[in-house]
Amino acid sequence: MAQNKIKKLNSNKKPLCKHTEDALDQYFATLNGDRPGELYDLVIGEVERPLFKAVMDFTHGNQSQAAGILGINRGTLRKKLRTYSIIQ
Repeated sequence: MAQNKIKKLNSNKKPLCKHTEDALDQYFATLNGDRPGELYDLVIGEVERPLFKAVMDFTHGNQSQAAGILGINRGTLRKKLRTYSIIQ
């Protein structure tokens, strides 16, 4: 019974890549023929900020643990945290 519930919950979840595709489709649909600029930086910023915030919350602010989870060095993490004003 519990396994069926878990399978049902998992089957209702949309993968992150699908959310991204849907968001980009919606973004392009709202351009009304205009050409987007700096799309890569826009998308990366929209994804990185909540990613770093979530990992920092998960590790209760422990930057060494967060860097390990993210697979980046602590210096890079600190730079990104400052970029997104997650730390001063």
